[in-house]
Amino acid sequence: MTYPTDPRNTLEPPGPERPREPERPEGPPAPPVRQPWPPVCAAVIGGSVALFVLDAFLRGGQGSLLSGSLGPVFQQIALYGPLVQAGQYWRVLSCALAHGGPIHLLFNMSVAYSLGMPLERSIGSGRMVLLSLVSTLGASAFALLFDFDIPMVGASGMILGWGGAMFVVATKEFRRSLLFWLAQVAVLSLLPGVSWAGHLGGFLFGVPMGIALRGGPRVFARAAPMLLVIAAAVVYIAANPERFRGVP
Repeated sequence: MTYPTDPRNTLEPPGPERPREPERPEGPPAPPVRQPWPPVCAAVIGGSVALFVLDAFLRGGQGSLLSGSLGPVFQQIALYGPLVQAGQYWRVLSCALAHGGPIHLLFNMSVAYSLGMPLERSIGSGRMVLLSLVSTLGASAFALLFDFDIPMVGASGMILGWGGAMFVVATKEFRRSLLFWLAQVAVLSLLPGVSWAGHLGGFLFGVPMGIALRGGPRVFARAAPMLLVIAAAVVYIAANPERFRGVP
């Protein structure tokens, strides 16, 4: 049986083999590129650690780093309702950089590193600043509403605001892990000495910021300033109950 001639099926006679080029040895793998720390989270972590060390140094005394009492620095930046009412409004933000002890500091900064840095890299530092401000103000507002006469320190309220925003924009799989973490924080919030109000306020103000992030840049550019004004207004109302509740 004969087959039609097809130039693709023709076989050329084998010619002389071409010399193979020697294989070049592979060099060492390139080292992984280290991403710089996002500036907002870096400022929170660096500022919190620096103020903690400075407060312990100025407090003096052996074992001051392990003490849970507030030193001279933290006494000037901790949230305390009567002093905020007297006009020291910086405390509603500065309290996020003060911590009551090394365990408190270590826990919050580890979460700021593991949760905050990926969030800031994904949404950008500008949006992270607004989210942090709104969350911190929301946490301080609730702390003033429910625990006016109790000093409060810590970045937990701000971090819970990050978690609230991430809960809205995260995927279903990551949302499950985040929900488990939020449940743990909710249990810890019931312990003595922990401000459940600050945690709740930060989370509740973080959720609408997450909704604004999910809406896109235009929606966020309009909604974020409005939420910032609302948070500041709630802080002012909570810090001056006699003007809005009829308290003499």
